Amino acid sequence: MKVVATTRSTQGTSASRRLRLTGKVPGIVYGSTETPVSIELDHNTLFHALRKEAFHSSILDLELDGGKASSVLLRDVQMHPFKQQVLHIDFQRVAANTKIHVRVPIHFINAETSPAVKMSANVISHVMNDIEVICLPKDLPEFIEIDLGELEAQGAIHVSDLKLPEGVSVTPQAEEVIATATMPQEMVEEPVAAVEAAVAPVVDDKAEKSDKGDKK
Repeated sequence: MKVVATTRSTQGTSASRRLRLTGKVPGIVYGSTETPVSIELDHNTLFHALRKEAFHSSILDLELDGGKASSVLLRDVQMHPFKQQVLHIDFQRVAANTKIHVRVPIHFINAETSPAVKMSANVISHVMNDIEVICLPKDLPEFIEIDLGELEAQGAIHVSDLKLPEGVSVTPQAEEVIATATMPQEMVEEPVAAVEAAVAPVVDDKAEKSDKGDKK
């Protein structure tokens, strides 16, 4: 994905505020052996790009001042607390021969056809929605796909169950849980209530009448 930016000569809070009033977003590009560069980008173009999942977890081509594009990663974005406005953005340069750490989204598929859901009416909970991967820029996946089609009732998917692309590893430990299948709470409570009702003490009518007679 391509990002177009220009060098920003003015800095500081006041300068950034004036820049935003013109429909621009202040930002910075840092990393590698080059000096950090203050940049500005078109707000509307950037705002729509940020709505795409791939923009957050892909190698981006940053074209600065119309020159040769450099490879960067989105590292931070600051949004206005209640307006649909981007306040600031950070990009990090990446080198082709240096491994990077990036959080990529997890895509779950086939949950509705799994034995846990289809046969046992379990509810599948996503413990993780993204995961940190380590790889060279060329091997960076846009997402990690997890097939839940064989997940059994009361089962779980762990990090060790992931099928990772070649050249990609993850930082979480192998035993960490990614998704679980559990029985809905209301289905757990109903059998318990039925058992409690079945073993409830039975009142002896004769004993009860005898007690009443003694009281007289």
